This record gives sequence, C-alpha cells and structure tokens, in this order.
Amino acid sequence: MKAADAMNGLTQLHEAQRIVLDATPVLGVEKVSILDVLGRVLGENIVAERDNPPWDNSAMDGFAVRWEDIKQEHAIQKPVTLSIIEDVPAGTMPTKTVGPGEAIRIMTGAPMPRGADTVLKVEDTEPTPTSVRVLKPEPKGANIRPQGEDVKKGDCMIAQGTRIRPGEAGMLAILAKSLVFAYQRPRVAILSTGDELADLDERFSDEKIINSNSYGIAAAVQEAGGVPLLLGIARDTPAALKEKISQGLNADILVLSGGVSMGDYDFTKAVFRELGAEMNFWKLAIRPGQPLAFGLIKGKLAFGLPGNPVSSMVTFEQLVRPALQKMSGCRSYGRPVLQAIFQETFSKRRDRRHFLRGILTREEGVFKVRTTGDQGSGILTSMVKANCLIDVPIEIERLNPGDEVTVQLLSGESWPTTIERPHSGGQRLSCC
Repeated sequence: MKAADAMNGLTQLHEAQRIVLDATPVLGVEKVSILDVLGRVLGENIVAERDNPPWDNSAMDGFAVRWEDIKQEHAIQKPVTLSIIEDVPAGTMPTKTVGPGEAIRIMTGAPMPRGADTVLKVEDTEPTPTSVRVLKPEPKGANIRPQGEDVKKGDCMIAQGTRIRPGEAGMLAILAKSLVFAYQRPRVAILSTGDELADLDERFSDEKIINSNSYGIAAAVQEAGGVPLLLGIARDTPAALKEKISQGLNADILVLSGGVSMGDYDFTKAVFRELGAEMNFWKLAIRPGQPLAFGLIKGKLAFGLPGNPVSSMVTFEQLVRPALQKMSGCRSYGRPVLQAIFQETFSKRRDRRHFLRGILTREEGVFKVRTTGDQGSGILTSMVKANCLIDVPIEIERLNPGDEVTVQLLSGESWPTTIERPHSGGQRLSCC
C-alpha cells in the first residue's frame, strides 16, 4: 500500500505495523552497570570465560569418601568406620588426598578432594572428631556437582537481544560481568493537545479536563523500556503546536495525542506537513483508534494518537510499543497472545478490527474471557479493569458465548500456559 493510498482511506493494522517497523531504526549500545541493567536489552553476546562450577564440589554438608570403601548391595549390613583426615569448609581448597579407609569432612560448595568420588550426607552418618561411621550407602558419585554443570567455558550464556531479567543479572555476576553493553533506551517526547486540557499542577475551572493521556502514555513508555519526556500541553493554535512538536524532535520518538481528527481545531495534520513530515497514514481500520497519524519528521518517528484515553492506549499497544521494542534492540515485538473462550455476545460491522478490553481468567484449565463492561473510548476504567485486549478480526460480525477468541496479555499478568505469538499479515510480533 502506498502512502497516498493509505491517507485516502483506512490502513489495515498489519500494514501499519509493517510500515512503522520498517521505518524504525535500532539504537546504538552503551556500557551499563550490572546494577542498572535490569529491563535493558543486551547489546552483546555474553560468553563464559570459565566453567561454573569451576571444579567438582560437594552438593551437601557431609563427608567426601571413596565409594569402594562404603559400597554395599542394600542397607548397611556391616557398619563402616572411616578416619577423618581433614576438614574442608566452603571457600577453602583441600590439601590431602583421600586414601583407603579415609574421609574428609566437607561443606556444601567446597571443592572435592583428590581420591574421593562420593559425598555422604551428614545426617546419614555418626561422626566423631576423628572418625565417621557410615549408616546408609550412597551410589557412586552421589551429592557431587561436577565442574561445568551449570556453565561451560566458551558457551554463549546470554544472547545479544535478550531483555535482562533477575536470572540473567545473576548469570552476569557468575560470569564476573560488572559492566555490559546494552542498547540505548529510546527517548520519547510526549505531547497532549487541546485548550480543554489542564495539567495536574494547574488551577482549573469546571470546563477543563485533566491531561491524563500524557501520564498514561509515559507509563506505557517506561514499561516498554523507553524514557518518557513530557512536553506538557499544546494549545489549539498552529503556532503553539509547531513550537511543542519542534521541541519533541530532539527525542528519538514523538508521541502526540489529540488533534488528529477532522475538527476545526485539529491542526496536527497541517503542522506535520509544515514541518516537512513524510506521512504514511492518517487513519486505521481499528476500533478504538481510527484517527491515527504516523510519519517521519526530520528522520524522527512521529505518532499522532487519538485524544480519547482508551484509544491512545490501545493504539500505543499496537504501534508505538513495537517500535520502542525494535529501537531498544529487541529481537521480536508486541505482547504475548493466547486463545480463550468468549463468555458474552458481541456484534460489530465488518469494517474494522476491534480491540475489546477484557478480563481473562483460568477455570479448570480453560482460559475464559469477558469484557470489562462499557467499551466506550473515553471509559478509562475499562483499561484499569483489563488484564488483556480481545482481538476481534475485521471479518467477524458476531461473537457468541463459547466462541474462541485471541487475547493479547497486558502487563503484570503471568499465565501458566504455552504462549503463542501474534501473527499479523506476515509480520510476526512477539515478546522481547
């Protein structure tokens, strides 16, 4: 679809996603401390420089022995007593070799001494200061963690493009990586438009409404790995809008909400063009969120989201979030999706793809979903209640109780299931 064709009609969401991702660059990398790397996307392959554990070590507090000295078919028929020749706490290396009839007292994590091939649990013995009586046999090699069991020298342990979670942070510490290369976090300039808006720190009269979009979008930017830069509110004049948008072009992405419809005071389209924007589309075939602008202004990604708060959040999810993830170095983009059983009746025209705010539950191993109630684009409580978005394809006119639907999981939810990845018109979107 050419840009001109898109502006004359409604752009399908999968086409809009392709256009946005094709236009999105990947940022460079920077060195980041291990204490600041959580949530960042790794910009290098992390290769192990040594084995972990670096030597065979004991998995239990007990006694390192030769299996030949304790082997018996079943339970101990004739108790075996071994001489204790050394104590090896964790953090020290053994200095003696275990010979016939000998044992070394050993703590969890301590290196295995030469000559020993098995560790007896302390609770299966009767120790004295100089000897240990064996009460229970163990198979050969029991309670030993072998060298390299966790990490092998030369293996790539964390791949470039991985988003760092606590587990990866712990692995970086094991590998002595106090500093790593991570992709830069995109800076996102956020601007709301409209004379009807008042900010949180303003005195305002009854005809004003609070600028909620800036803060909802800022939170979404942070969750997606970006850095929000709030530009405040642009009043309904071309000059004020142009000034604010120009400020926003210092960031990596500009996200504007409001002023992209066809009203007398919707100046976004004209100002974008005045600033030399290369616009790709103005309208999407989705609900909520039909009026949506995307293009490049001086090489920067510029999104004009709808002014209604739910519409701005839903369109952010479908278009801005994937762009942020790609820019941040992620290998794949979007939210996890799964299939669920719809519990209500819903009908629509076959002209737009709908994203209903939903409540997903799991009952007796089956995922079920219902809407949050009123689905108006100004009902922000529908997003507050939602843990998912119900994706209703453009060709579907009616849903009945028992129909299978696709849902996109929203933040903070973890469902014990194999999660499929969204697939839209050949463009695969998935989690970073």
